[in-house]
Amino acid sequence: MTRFALEINSRQQTVDADPEMPLLWVLRDLLNMTGTKYGCGIGLCGACTVQIDGVAARSCQTPIATAAGKRILTIEGLAANGPHSIQDAWIAEQVPQCGYCQPGQIMSAAALLAQKPHPTDADIDETWPAISAVAPLTSSYATPSTALQERRNHEYQAQSCAS
Repeated sequence: MTRFALEINSRQQTVDADPEMPLLWVLRDLLNMTGTKYGCGIGLCGACTVQIDGVAARSCQTPIATAAGKRILTIEGLAANGPHSIQDAWIAEQVPQCGYCQPGQIMSAAALLAQKPHPTDADIDETWPAISAVAPLTSSYATPSTALQERRNHEYQAQSCAS
């Protein structure tokens, strides 16, 4: 066992874990943060998506030793001051279905918005494989894509009104 100092959701955490233990299990089993879900265990489905230094990452394939010293953001930390705008858009567009895969989809979409606050339709289309990988059998392209577009359009309107 090795002791790791982690920054998760802007809070310092310390855990003792095997360096190869996936971040997913550190979050769920050692820190009792169950918002990040286990899906396939091989990084394909995306249910375990978190952000590491602002980039979407599959936590089931990320050893804790790799994540140590980086900023980790989970679904629990995404809305520290109320719902994130992508969560509002998800609700407005009625994206959720069973809900199990939603944290991974939202974290992937939020990573896109962190990197490109005003994504074009092409940006959304380019990022869509990372989002649609999360439970592709239960999701359709239209509603998450529309939610991203809705969030982008809402941000544009807010900026126009403030000018």
